[in-house]
Amino acid sequence: MSSQPVMSYPGAIRTEFGEPPPQAGAQQAADGDERAATASPVVAPKRVSETATVRPGMDTTTVLPYAGSRASKRTRWLRAWMLTAPIDVVALLVPLLLSQNYWRGTLANAALTVAIFASGGLYRARRHVGILDELPSICGRLLASAAVVAIIAAERHDSVHYVGGFMRGVALSAGLVIVGRAFSRASTIVARKRRWVEHNTIIIGSGPVGLELARLLRRYPQYGLRFVGCVDVSTDEGVGSVPLIGTLDDLEKLTEMLECDVLVIADPDCSESALMDILLRAVNSRSDLWAVPRLWGSRSLGGYPDHIGAIPIVKIGDTRLSGPRWAVKRASDVVFAAVALLVLSPVLLLCAIATFLDGGRGIFFHQERIGRYGTPFKVIKFRSMRPADESESQTTWSIAHDQRVGPVGRFMRRTSLDELPQLWNILRGEMSVVGPRPERPHFVEKFSIEYPTYAMRHRVPVGLTGLAQVSGLRGDTPISDRARFDNYYIENWSLWLDIKVVLRTVAEVLRGGGR
Repeated sequence: MSSQPVMSYPGAIRTEFGEPPPQAGAQQAADGDERAATASPVVAPKRVSETATVRPGMDTTTVLPYAGSRASKRTRWLRAWMLTAPIDVVALLVPLLLSQNYWRGTLANAALTVAIFASGGLYRARRHVGILDELPSICGRLLASAAVVAIIAAERHDSVHYVGGFMRGVALSAGLVIVGRAFSRASTIVARKRRWVEHNTIIIGSGPVGLELARLLRRYPQYGLRFVGCVDVSTDEGVGSVPLIGTLDDLEKLTEMLECDVLVIADPDCSESALMDILLRAVNSRSDLWAVPRLWGSRSLGGYPDHIGAIPIVKIGDTRLSGPRWAVKRASDVVFAAVALLVLSPVLLLCAIATFLDGGRGIFFHQERIGRYGTPFKVIKFRSMRPADESESQTTWSIAHDQRVGPVGRFMRRTSLDELPQLWNILRGEMSVVGPRPERPHFVEKFSIEYPTYAMRHRVPVGLTGLAQVSGLRGDTPISDRARFDNYYIENWSLWLDIKVVLRTVAEVLRGGGR
Protein backbone atom coordinates (compact mmCIF):
# COMPACT_ATOMS: atom_id res chain seq x y z
CA MET A 1 0.00 0.00 0.00
CA SER A 2 1.27 3.43 -0.84
CA SER A 3 -0.88 5.47 1.48
CA GLN A 4 -1.79 3.64 4.64
CA PRO A 5 -3.30 5.72 7.43
CA VAL A 6 -1.26 6.08 10.57
CA MET A 7 -2.73 6.91 13.96
CA SER A 8 -0.58 9.54 15.58
CA TYR A 9 -1.20 11.53 18.72
CA PRO A 10 0.46 12.07 22.12
CA GLY A 11 0.80 8.89 24.16
CA ALA A 12 -0.40 6.54 21.41
CA ILE A 13 1.34 3.58 19.82
CA ARG A 14 1.63 4.26 16.09
CA THR A 15 0.28 1.27 14.15
CA GLU A 16 -0.10 1.05 10.37
CA PHE A 17 -3.11 -0.64 8.78
CA GLY A 18 -2.02 -3.99 7.37
CA GLU A 19 0.94 -4.46 9.71
CA PRO A 20 1.01 -7.92 11.33
CA PRO A 21 0.53 -8.18 15.10
CA PRO A 22 3.60 -6.97 16.98
CA GLN A 23 5.62 -9.60 18.78
CA ALA A 24 5.70 -8.06 22.21
CA GLY A 25 9.12 -7.81 23.81
CA ALA A 26 9.66 -7.45 27.54
CA GLN A 27 9.75 -3.67 27.57
CA GLN A 28 6.96 -3.33 25.00
CA ALA A 29 4.74 -5.69 26.98
CA ALA A 30 5.38 -3.80 30.19
CA ASP A 31 4.59 -0.47 28.54
CA GLY A 32 1.48 -1.86 26.84
CA ASP A 33 0.12 -3.42 30.04
CA GLU A 34 0.60 -0.16 31.90
CA ARG A 35 -1.32 1.72 29.22
CA ALA A 36 -4.06 -0.94 29.15
CA ALA A 37 -5.04 -0.13 32.72
CA THR A 38 -6.78 3.03 31.50
CA ALA A 39 -6.84 2.42 27.77
CA SER A 40 -9.78 2.50 25.42
CA PRO A 41 -8.69 0.89 22.12
CA VAL A 42 -9.57 2.57 18.86
CA VAL A 43 -10.76 0.65 15.83
CA ALA A 44 -10.19 1.70 12.25
CA PRO A 45 -13.11 3.57 10.72
CA LYS A 46 -15.17 2.25 7.82
CA ARG A 47 -13.03 3.76 5.04
CA VAL A 48 -9.35 3.02 5.05
CA SER A 49 -8.61 6.47 3.69
CA GLU A 50 -9.97 8.18 6.79
CA THR A 51 -7.92 8.95 9.86
CA ALA A 52 -9.52 8.42 13.25
CA THR A 53 -9.53 11.24 15.73
CA VAL A 54 -9.01 10.88 19.43
CA ARG A 55 -10.32 13.19 22.11
CA PRO A 56 -7.67 15.40 23.72
CA GLY A 57 -6.07 14.01 26.81
CA MET A 58 -6.81 10.33 26.03
CA ASP A 59 -3.86 7.98 26.48
CA THR A 60 -4.80 4.94 24.46
CA THR A 61 -3.48 2.06 22.43
CA THR A 62 -4.50 1.95 18.79
CA VAL A 63 -6.32 -1.21 17.74
CA LEU A 64 -6.58 -1.52 13.98
CA PRO A 65 -7.60 -4.44 11.78
CA TYR A 66 -4.62 -5.87 9.97
CA ALA A 67 -4.01 -7.95 6.85
CA GLY A 68 -4.40 -11.71 7.11
CA SER A 69 -1.47 -14.01 6.43
CA ARG A 70 -1.33 -16.02 3.22
CA ALA A 71 -1.06 -19.28 5.14
CA SER A 72 -4.21 -18.60 7.18
CA LYS A 73 -6.26 -18.23 3.99
CA ARG A 74 -5.35 -21.80 3.07
CA THR A 75 -6.03 -23.20 6.55
CA ARG A 76 -9.47 -21.64 7.20
CA TRP A 77 -11.11 -25.07 6.95
CA LEU A 78 -9.05 -26.55 9.80
CA ARG A 79 -10.83 -27.26 13.09
CA ALA A 80 -9.52 -28.23 16.53
CA TRP A 81 -10.61 -31.88 16.42
CA MET A 82 -8.82 -32.51 13.10
CA LEU A 83 -5.46 -32.55 14.89
CA THR A 84 -6.28 -33.87 18.36
CA ALA A 85 -8.67 -36.71 17.45
CA PRO A 86 -6.30 -38.54 15.01
CA ILE A 87 -3.41 -38.27 17.48
CA ASP A 88 -5.61 -39.68 20.28
CA VAL A 89 -6.73 -42.59 18.08
CA VAL A 90 -3.15 -43.45 17.08
CA ALA A 91 -2.00 -43.34 20.72
CA LEU A 92 -4.87 -45.58 21.84
CA LEU A 93 -4.10 -48.15 19.13
CA VAL A 94 -0.32 -48.35 19.71
CA PRO A 95 -0.68 -51.48 21.98
CA LEU A 96 -1.77 -53.40 18.86
CA LEU A 97 1.78 -53.04 17.53
CA LEU A 98 3.12 -54.87 20.58
CA SER A 99 0.56 -57.64 20.88
CA GLN A 100 -2.59 -58.78 19.07
CA ASN A 101 -3.78 -60.87 22.01
CA TYR A 102 -5.99 -58.06 23.30
CA TRP A 103 -7.14 -56.52 20.02
CA ARG A 104 -10.85 -56.59 20.89
CA GLY A 105 -10.30 -54.85 24.21
CA THR A 106 -7.89 -52.34 22.66
CA LEU A 107 -10.36 -51.38 19.95
CA ALA A 108 -13.21 -51.15 22.47
CA ASN A 109 -11.08 -48.97 24.77
CA ALA A 110 -10.13 -46.67 21.88
CA ALA A 111 -13.73 -46.23 20.72
CA LEU A 112 -15.06 -45.65 24.25
CA THR A 113 -12.29 -43.19 25.13
CA VAL A 114 -12.84 -41.09 21.99
CA ALA A 115 -16.59 -41.06 22.66
CA ILE A 116 -16.07 -39.96 26.28
CA PHE A 117 -13.56 -37.32 25.20
CA ALA A 118 -16.03 -35.97 22.63
CA SER A 119 -18.91 -35.87 25.11
CA GLY A 120 -16.67 -34.05 27.60
CA GLY A 121 -15.77 -31.32 25.13
CA LEU A 122 -12.13 -32.34 24.68
CA TYR A 123 -12.36 -31.93 20.89
CA ARG A 124 -14.01 -28.52 20.95
CA ALA A 125 -12.18 -25.39 19.92
CA ARG A 126 -10.54 -23.39 22.69
CA ARG A 127 -9.06 -19.94 22.70
CA HIS A 128 -6.65 -20.49 25.62
CA VAL A 129 -4.78 -23.69 24.86
CA GLY A 130 -2.73 -25.55 27.48
CA ILE A 131 -2.18 -29.20 28.38
CA LEU A 132 -2.24 -28.44 32.12
CA ASP A 133 -5.79 -27.08 31.80
CA GLU A 134 -6.96 -30.31 30.19
CA LEU A 135 -4.92 -32.79 32.22
CA PRO A 136 -7.43 -33.43 35.07
CA SER A 137 -10.28 -33.98 32.58
CA ILE A 138 -8.15 -36.23 30.34
CA CYS A 139 -6.94 -38.39 33.23
CA GLY A 140 -10.43 -38.81 34.70
CA ARG A 141 -11.91 -39.89 31.36
CA LEU A 142 -9.02 -42.24 30.60
CA LEU A 143 -9.57 -43.95 33.96
CA ALA A 144 -13.32 -44.18 33.37
CA SER A 145 -13.03 -45.82 29.95
CA ALA A 146 -10.25 -48.17 31.13
CA ALA A 147 -12.33 -49.25 34.13
CA VAL A 148 -15.36 -50.07 31.97
CA VAL A 149 -13.36 -52.14 29.47
CA ALA A 150 -11.34 -53.85 32.24
CA ILE A 151 -14.54 -54.97 34.02
CA ILE A 152 -15.88 -56.45 30.80
CA ALA A 153 -12.54 -58.17 30.11
CA ALA A 154 -12.48 -59.63 33.62
CA GLU A 155 -15.99 -61.02 33.15
CA ARG A 156 -15.13 -62.59 29.78
CA HIS A 157 -11.69 -63.93 30.72
CA ASP A 158 -11.38 -65.45 34.17
CA SER A 159 -7.63 -64.93 34.18
CA VAL A 160 -5.61 -62.47 36.20
CA HIS A 161 -2.71 -62.87 33.76
CA TYR A 162 -4.89 -61.92 30.77
CA VAL A 163 -6.43 -58.88 32.46
CA GLY A 164 -3.03 -57.77 33.76
CA GLY A 165 -1.52 -57.90 30.28
CA PHE A 166 -4.43 -55.98 28.84
CA MET A 167 -4.20 -53.27 31.51
CA ARG A 168 -0.50 -52.78 30.80
CA GLY A 169 -1.41 -51.97 27.22
CA VAL A 170 -4.14 -49.59 28.42
CA ALA A 171 -1.67 -47.81 30.70
CA LEU A 172 0.76 -47.42 27.81
CA SER A 173 -1.91 -45.97 25.52
CA ALA A 174 -3.08 -43.59 28.28
CA GLY A 175 0.42 -42.23 28.71
CA LEU A 176 0.78 -41.78 24.96
CA VAL A 177 -2.56 -39.94 24.81
CA ILE A 178 -1.26 -37.38 27.32
CA VAL A 179 2.04 -37.01 25.43
CA GLY A 180 0.18 -36.70 22.14
CA ARG A 181 -2.19 -34.11 23.56
CA ALA A 182 0.78 -32.07 24.86
CA PHE A 183 2.35 -32.23 21.39
CA SER A 184 -0.87 -31.19 19.62
CA ARG A 185 -1.40 -28.27 22.00
CA ALA A 186 2.19 -27.06 21.58
CA SER A 187 1.83 -27.35 17.79
CA THR A 188 -1.40 -25.34 17.90
CA ILE A 189 0.22 -22.52 19.85
CA VAL A 190 3.20 -22.38 17.47
CA ALA A 191 0.91 -22.36 14.41
CA ARG A 192 -1.17 -19.54 15.88
CA LYS A 193 1.79 -17.40 16.93
CA ARG A 194 3.34 -17.73 13.48
CA ARG A 195 -0.10 -16.94 12.02
CA TRP A 196 -0.23 -20.14 10.00
CA VAL A 197 -3.68 -20.68 11.47
CA GLU A 198 -5.98 -17.77 12.35
CA HIS A 199 -9.66 -17.04 11.86
CA ASN A 200 -11.17 -13.69 10.91
CA THR A 201 -13.17 -12.34 13.85
CA ILE A 202 -15.78 -9.63 14.24
CA ILE A 203 -16.49 -8.36 17.76
CA ILE A 204 -20.13 -7.52 18.40
CA GLY A 205 -20.21 -4.62 20.83
CA SER A 206 -18.18 -1.45 21.17
CA GLY A 207 -18.25 -1.04 24.95
CA PRO A 208 -15.28 -1.45 27.30
CA VAL A 209 -15.30 -5.26 27.10
CA GLY A 210 -15.40 -5.28 23.32
CA LEU A 211 -12.57 -2.77 23.11
CA GLU A 212 -10.39 -4.72 25.54
CA LEU A 213 -11.01 -7.91 23.54
CA ALA A 214 -9.94 -6.10 20.37
CA ARG A 215 -6.70 -5.03 22.05
CA LEU A 216 -5.97 -8.55 23.30
CA LEU A 217 -6.63 -10.20 19.95
CA ARG A 218 -4.53 -7.60 18.15
CA ARG A 219 -1.61 -8.11 20.51
CA TYR A 220 -1.67 -11.85 21.26
CA PRO A 221 -1.99 -14.05 18.13
CA GLN A 222 -1.83 -17.25 20.22
CA TYR A 223 -5.61 -17.06 20.60
CA GLY A 224 -5.93 -17.83 16.89
CA LEU A 225 -8.30 -14.95 16.07
CA ARG A 226 -7.59 -12.07 13.67
CA PHE A 227 -9.50 -8.95 14.65
CA VAL A 228 -11.21 -7.45 11.58
CA GLY A 229 -13.49 -4.92 13.27
CA CYS A 230 -16.40 -4.16 15.61
CA VAL A 231 -20.10 -3.75 14.95
CA ASP A 232 -22.88 -2.44 17.19
CA VAL A 233 -26.45 -1.22 16.99
CA SER A 234 -25.41 2.21 15.77
CA THR A 235 -22.28 3.80 14.36
CA ASP A 236 -22.81 6.91 16.47
CA GLU A 237 -19.84 7.55 18.71
CA GLY A 238 -20.39 8.07 22.40
CA VAL A 239 -18.00 8.84 25.21
CA GLY A 240 -15.09 6.44 24.98
CA SER A 241 -16.47 4.74 21.88
CA VAL A 242 -14.66 4.04 18.62
CA PRO A 243 -15.42 4.11 14.89
CA LEU A 244 -17.14 0.89 13.77
CA ILE A 245 -17.01 -1.05 10.50
CA GLY A 246 -20.81 -1.19 10.44
CA THR A 247 -24.00 -1.82 12.38
CA LEU A 248 -25.61 -5.08 13.44
CA ASP A 249 -27.84 -4.86 10.38
CA ASP A 250 -24.67 -4.96 8.25
CA LEU A 251 -23.31 -8.05 10.03
CA GLU A 252 -24.49 -10.59 7.47
CA LYS A 253 -22.93 -8.63 4.61
CA LEU A 254 -19.71 -7.98 6.53
CA THR A 255 -19.39 -11.63 7.56
CA GLU A 256 -19.47 -12.71 3.95
CA MET A 257 -17.35 -9.87 2.58
CA LEU A 258 -14.60 -10.25 5.21
CA GLU A 259 -14.71 -14.09 5.12
CA CYS A 260 -15.40 -14.08 8.84
CA ASP A 261 -15.17 -17.43 10.67
CA VAL A 262 -15.80 -16.25 14.25
CA LEU A 263 -18.21 -13.84 15.93
CA VAL A 264 -17.55 -12.74 19.50
CA ILE A 265 -20.42 -11.22 21.49
CA ALA A 266 -19.03 -8.69 23.94
CA ASP A 267 -21.44 -5.99 25.13
CA PRO A 268 -23.75 -4.92 22.28
CA ASP A 269 -26.32 -2.23 22.99
CA CYS A 270 -29.38 -4.32 22.09
CA SER A 271 -31.71 -6.96 23.51
CA GLU A 272 -30.75 -10.62 23.40
CA SER A 273 -33.74 -11.56 21.24
CA ALA A 274 -32.90 -8.91 18.63
CA LEU A 275 -29.27 -10.05 18.59
CA MET A 276 -30.18 -13.73 18.13
CA ASP A 277 -32.51 -12.88 15.25
CA ILE A 278 -29.48 -11.45 13.45
CA LEU A 279 -27.01 -14.15 14.46
CA LEU A 280 -29.23 -16.99 13.28
CA ARG A 281 -29.43 -15.72 9.71
CA ALA A 282 -27.97 -18.16 7.19
CA VAL A 283 -24.56 -16.51 6.61
CA ASN A 284 -24.00 -15.56 10.25
CA SER A 285 -24.97 -19.01 11.53
CA ARG A 286 -22.06 -20.52 9.61
CA SER A 287 -19.56 -18.69 11.85
CA ASP A 288 -18.42 -20.00 15.22
CA LEU A 289 -20.10 -18.04 17.98
CA TRP A 290 -18.38 -17.05 21.24
CA ALA A 291 -19.68 -14.84 24.03
CA VAL A 292 -18.40 -13.02 27.10
CA PRO A 293 -20.70 -14.00 30.02
CA ARG A 294 -22.77 -11.13 31.39
CA LEU A 295 -21.86 -12.27 34.90
CA TRP A 296 -18.08 -12.33 35.01
CA GLY A 297 -16.65 -15.30 36.82
CA SER A 298 -19.45 -17.57 35.61
CA ARG A 299 -18.28 -20.90 34.26
CA SER A 300 -19.54 -22.96 31.35
CA LEU A 301 -21.21 -26.15 32.51
CA GLY A 302 -19.88 -29.45 31.24
CA GLY A 303 -16.32 -28.23 30.64
CA TYR A 304 -13.41 -26.28 32.01
CA PRO A 305 -13.40 -22.49 31.64
CA ASP A 306 -11.88 -20.69 28.69
CA HIS A 307 -10.63 -17.13 28.45
CA ILE A 308 -8.94 -14.47 26.33
CA GLY A 309 -6.49 -12.66 28.54
CA ALA A 310 -8.38 -12.29 31.81
CA ILE A 311 -11.77 -12.07 30.09
CA PRO A 312 -13.86 -15.26 30.46
CA ILE A 313 -15.39 -16.51 27.24
CA VAL A 314 -17.69 -19.40 26.37
CA LYS A 315 -18.49 -21.05 23.05
CA ILE A 316 -22.15 -20.94 22.17
CA GLY A 317 -23.53 -24.31 21.10
CA ASP A 318 -23.42 -24.85 17.35
CA THR A 319 -26.49 -23.13 15.91
CA ARG A 320 -26.35 -25.37 12.86
CA LEU A 321 -25.28 -28.92 12.09
CA SER A 322 -21.74 -28.98 10.74
CA GLY A 323 -18.42 -30.75 11.09
CA PRO A 324 -18.40 -34.10 12.90
CA ARG A 325 -21.96 -33.57 14.17
CA TRP A 326 -23.22 -33.31 10.60
CA ALA A 327 -21.15 -36.36 9.59
CA VAL A 328 -22.74 -38.42 12.38
CA LYS A 329 -26.24 -37.26 11.49
CA ARG A 330 -25.78 -37.86 7.76
CA ALA A 331 -24.32 -41.33 8.34
CA SER A 332 -27.22 -42.27 10.62
CA ASP A 333 -29.69 -40.95 8.02
CA VAL A 334 -28.19 -43.07 5.24
CA VAL A 335 -28.14 -46.22 7.37
CA PHE A 336 -31.70 -45.66 8.61
CA ALA A 337 -33.12 -44.91 5.16
CA ALA A 338 -31.37 -47.86 3.50
CA VAL A 339 -32.48 -50.33 6.18
CA ALA A 340 -36.02 -48.90 6.25
CA LEU A 341 -36.40 -49.18 2.45
CA LEU A 342 -35.27 -52.79 2.62
CA VAL A 343 -37.39 -53.80 5.61
CA LEU A 344 -40.49 -51.87 4.53
CA SER A 345 -40.33 -52.85 0.85
CA PRO A 346 -43.39 -55.16 1.23
CA VAL A 347 -45.34 -52.30 2.85
CA LEU A 348 -44.27 -49.92 0.07
CA LEU A 349 -45.42 -52.44 -2.54
CA LEU A 350 -48.83 -52.84 -0.86
CA CYS A 351 -49.24 -49.05 -0.64
CA ALA A 352 -48.37 -48.70 -4.33
CA ILE A 353 -50.92 -51.35 -5.32
CA ALA A 354 -53.61 -49.81 -3.09
CA THR A 355 -52.95 -46.34 -4.53
CA PHE A 356 -53.18 -47.68 -8.08
CA LEU A 357 -56.48 -49.49 -7.36
CA ASP A 358 -57.89 -46.37 -5.65
CA GLY A 359 -57.04 -43.83 -8.35
CA GLY A 360 -55.32 -45.43 -11.30
CA ARG A 361 -51.93 -44.55 -12.72
CA GLY A 362 -49.65 -41.98 -11.18
CA ILE A 363 -49.13 -43.54 -7.75
CA PHE A 364 -46.41 -41.05 -6.77
CA PHE A 365 -46.96 -37.36 -6.10
CA HIS A 366 -44.06 -34.94 -6.69
CA GLN A 367 -44.19 -31.49 -5.14
CA GLU A 368 -41.67 -28.67 -4.80
CA ARG A 369 -40.56 -27.99 -1.24
CA ILE A 370 -37.86 -25.82 0.32
CA GLY A 371 -34.88 -27.55 1.92
CA ARG A 372 -31.65 -26.56 3.63
CA TYR A 373 -30.48 -22.97 3.00
CA GLY A 374 -33.65 -22.34 0.99
CA THR A 375 -32.79 -24.82 -1.78
CA PRO A 376 -35.88 -26.15 -3.60
CA PHE A 377 -36.30 -29.89 -4.27
CA LYS A 378 -39.03 -32.33 -5.28
CA VAL A 379 -40.51 -34.30 -2.37
CA ILE A 380 -41.96 -37.75 -3.18
CA LYS A 381 -45.16 -39.06 -1.61
CA PHE A 382 -47.84 -41.62 -2.38
CA ARG A 383 -50.77 -39.84 -4.06
CA SER A 384 -53.78 -39.51 -1.76
CA MET A 385 -55.78 -37.27 -4.14
CA ARG A 386 -55.34 -35.43 -7.43
CA PRO A 387 -55.18 -31.61 -7.12
CA ALA A 388 -57.20 -29.62 -9.66
CA ASP A 389 -54.06 -27.86 -10.92
CA GLU A 390 -50.51 -26.92 -9.93
CA SER A 391 -51.67 -23.67 -8.31
CA GLU A 392 -53.95 -25.55 -5.94
CA SER A 393 -51.13 -27.96 -5.12
CA GLN A 394 -48.80 -25.09 -4.19
CA THR A 395 -51.19 -22.80 -2.31
CA THR A 396 -53.81 -24.96 -0.56
CA TRP A 397 -52.81 -25.24 3.09
CA SER A 398 -54.67 -28.38 4.22
CA ILE A 399 -56.71 -31.11 2.52
CA ALA A 400 -57.49 -33.06 5.68
CA HIS A 401 -61.25 -32.77 5.15
CA ASP A 402 -61.28 -32.64 1.35
CA GLN A 403 -63.96 -34.90 -0.08
CA ARG A 404 -61.68 -35.90 -2.96
CA VAL A 405 -59.45 -37.87 -0.54
CA GLY A 406 -60.53 -41.50 -0.94
CA PRO A 407 -60.57 -44.17 1.78
CA VAL A 408 -57.13 -45.47 0.82
CA GLY A 409 -55.63 -41.99 0.77
CA ARG A 410 -57.29 -41.09 4.07
CA PHE A 411 -55.91 -44.25 5.72
CA MET A 412 -52.39 -43.62 4.43
CA ARG A 413 -52.47 -40.00 5.56
CA ARG A 414 -53.74 -40.97 9.01
CA THR A 415 -50.96 -43.57 9.40
CA SER A 416 -48.34 -41.40 7.57
CA LEU A 417 -47.69 -44.23 5.11
CA ASP A 418 -47.92 -41.72 2.27
CA GLU A 419 -44.62 -40.23 3.53
CA LEU A 420 -42.57 -43.43 3.13
CA PRO A 421 -41.28 -42.64 -0.41
CA GLN A 422 -39.41 -39.73 1.17
CA LEU A 423 -36.87 -42.31 2.33
CA TRP A 424 -35.51 -41.93 -1.21
CA ASN A 425 -35.21 -38.16 -0.67
CA ILE A 426 -33.16 -38.96 2.43
CA LEU A 427 -30.78 -41.24 0.55
CA ARG A 428 -30.30 -38.50 -2.07
CA GLY A 429 -29.33 -36.03 0.67
CA GLU A 430 -32.30 -33.72 0.11
CA MET A 431 -33.86 -34.58 3.46
CA SER A 432 -32.98 -36.02 6.85
CA VAL A 433 -34.85 -38.54 8.98
CA VAL A 434 -35.49 -35.94 11.68
CA GLY A 435 -35.70 -32.22 11.07
CA PRO A 436 -38.14 -29.40 10.34
CA ARG A 437 -40.89 -30.54 8.01
CA PRO A 438 -40.43 -29.21 4.43
CA GLU A 439 -42.89 -26.59 3.25
CA ARG A 440 -43.92 -25.25 -0.16
CA PRO A 441 -42.27 -22.05 -1.52
CA HIS A 442 -45.52 -20.06 -1.30
CA PHE A 443 -45.92 -20.72 2.41
CA VAL A 444 -42.21 -20.39 3.19
CA GLU A 445 -42.28 -16.87 1.78
CA LYS A 446 -45.52 -16.06 3.61
CA PHE A 447 -44.46 -17.45 7.00
CA SER A 448 -40.97 -15.94 6.79
CA ILE A 449 -42.56 -12.49 6.59
CA GLU A 450 -45.11 -13.11 9.33
CA TYR A 451 -42.82 -14.99 11.76
CA PRO A 452 -39.20 -13.72 12.06
CA THR A 453 -37.85 -17.04 13.39
CA TYR A 454 -39.45 -19.20 10.70
CA ALA A 455 -36.64 -18.88 8.12
CA MET A 456 -34.11 -20.02 10.75
CA ARG A 457 -35.49 -23.54 10.34
CA HIS A 458 -33.60 -23.83 7.06
CA ARG A 459 -30.23 -23.98 8.75
CA VAL A 460 -30.49 -27.78 8.60
CA PRO A 461 -31.97 -30.31 6.17
CA VAL A 462 -35.72 -30.77 6.40
CA GLY A 463 -36.94 -34.05 7.86
CA LEU A 464 -39.28 -36.97 7.35
CA THR A 465 -40.45 -36.35 10.91
CA GLY A 466 -39.65 -33.68 13.46
CA LEU A 467 -39.84 -32.61 17.07
CA ALA A 468 -42.72 -30.25 16.33
CA GLN A 469 -44.75 -33.01 14.67
CA VAL A 470 -44.36 -35.55 17.50
CA SER A 471 -45.23 -32.76 19.95
CA GLY A 472 -48.69 -32.42 18.41
CA LEU A 473 -47.96 -29.54 16.02
CA ARG A 474 -49.40 -30.92 12.78
CA GLY A 475 -52.08 -29.63 10.46
CA ASP A 476 -53.81 -26.44 11.55
CA THR A 477 -51.53 -25.54 14.47
CA PRO A 478 -49.72 -22.25 15.20
CA ILE A 479 -46.77 -21.69 12.87
CA SER A 480 -44.92 -19.72 15.55
CA ASP A 481 -45.00 -22.75 17.86
CA ARG A 482 -43.70 -24.99 15.10
CA ALA A 483 -40.81 -22.60 14.44
CA ARG A 484 -39.91 -22.55 18.14
CA PHE A 485 -39.83 -26.35 18.35
CA ASP A 486 -37.84 -26.64 15.11
CA ASN A 487 -35.24 -24.10 16.21
CA TYR A 488 -35.01 -25.74 19.65
CA TYR A 489 -34.29 -29.06 17.91
CA ILE A 490 -31.54 -27.50 15.76
CA GLU A 491 -29.81 -25.79 18.66
CA ASN A 492 -30.00 -28.84 20.97
CA TRP A 493 -29.38 -31.60 18.45
CA SER A 494 -27.95 -34.91 19.55
CA LEU A 495 -28.15 -38.42 18.16
CA TRP A 496 -30.24 -39.42 21.16
CA LEU A 497 -32.71 -36.61 20.42
CA ASP A 498 -33.13 -38.04 16.91
CA ILE A 499 -33.73 -41.50 18.35
CA LYS A 500 -36.35 -40.14 20.74
CA VAL A 501 -38.19 -38.37 17.91
CA VAL A 502 -38.15 -41.52 15.77
CA LEU A 503 -39.51 -43.65 18.64
CA ARG A 504 -42.27 -41.11 19.32
CA THR A 505 -43.06 -41.07 15.59
CA VAL A 506 -43.46 -44.86 15.55
CA ALA A 507 -45.82 -44.57 18.52
CA GLU A 508 -47.85 -41.91 16.66
CA VAL A 509 -48.09 -44.09 13.54
CA LEU A 510 -49.22 -47.15 15.52
CA ARG A 511 -51.80 -45.00 17.25
CA GLY A 512 -52.99 -43.62 13.91
CA GLY A 513 -52.35 -40.06 15.05
CA GLY A 514 -51.63 -38.66 11.58
CA ARG A 515 -53.62 -36.04 9.74
